[in-house]
Amino acid sequence: MKGKCLCGDVEFYISGSLPHFYQCHCSLCRKLSASSSDTATFLNKAQFTWIKGESLVNSYITETGYRSDFCSKCGSTVPHLMSNKKQYWIPAGLLDDAKDSRVVAHLFVESKAHWDIIGDSGAQFEEMPDMETLNNALQRSN
Repeated sequence: MKGKCLCGDVEFYISGSLPHFYQCHCSLCRKLSASSSDTATFLNKAQFTWIKGESLVNSYITETGYRSDFCSKCGSTVPHLMSNKKQYWIPAGLLDDAKDSRVVAHLFVESKAHWDIIGDSGAQFEEMPDMETLNNALQRSN
């Protein structure tokens, strides 16, 4: 499966099975996405390959460590290697063909915007669950 930014200058390839998605409703993800939440997934480092444009990726990291990588040409949020160095964070909106994917988890629902109504049956976590719990929730066998 391929993914790319808005201008198409940053492109990547995902091999193997794509985990399902989560939506994070924290204030930082709302600001990043300019919406009610940010939809993404995590996958193993070995499944991810840059096709082109890796040199166009810039990073913004807050004092708390919250990270956003983006295309320096069009501003689209793009994947990044997570601090555990084992997984890539993948923004769902960049994926070209994720037809059978669905949102299975909602994070930080305790701090979601008051106007945000979660309308699916995905698991809801008041805050951030531990990574093992979240990774297990995203797997397609669930």
